[in-house]
Amino acid sequence: MVDYSSAPLDRVFQALSDPTRRAILTRLSRGGATVGEVAAPFTTSLNAVSKHLMVLERAGLLRRRVEGREHHLVLDPEPLQDAAKWIAYYREFWERRLDALDTLLTGGPHPLPKPRVPHARPRKTRR
Repeated sequence: MVDYSSAPLDRVFQALSDPTRRAILTRLSRGGATVGEVAAPFTTSLNAVSKHLMVLERAGLLRRRVEGREHHLVLDPEPLQDAAKWIAYYREFWERRLDALDTLLTGGPHPLPKPRVPHARPRKTRR
């Protein structure tokens, strides 16, 4: 089983659950940007975009560098890689289970090991 601490993974999936935050990550995947550059395409307030950035930052998905009054943002893909590994583990797990079910339902050879049945001992007969 994949052993991931649930709190960091929870924060990543929570951050990815919002379309605005996913759009911000898409923008940052093309290169670093200032907060103003990231906020420009959105119709929401700068304050609302700033709250989305804090969620992404808490999840470890972006890094911020402050130069004077400008905040420069860059994507940090490492938490996405951890989430992808978690998803891959469970995709493989369920694919194996569903393949076994398909084989069972279609009458093919059973891919899972058969349970061991203890050999019966012959009964002693009384004379």
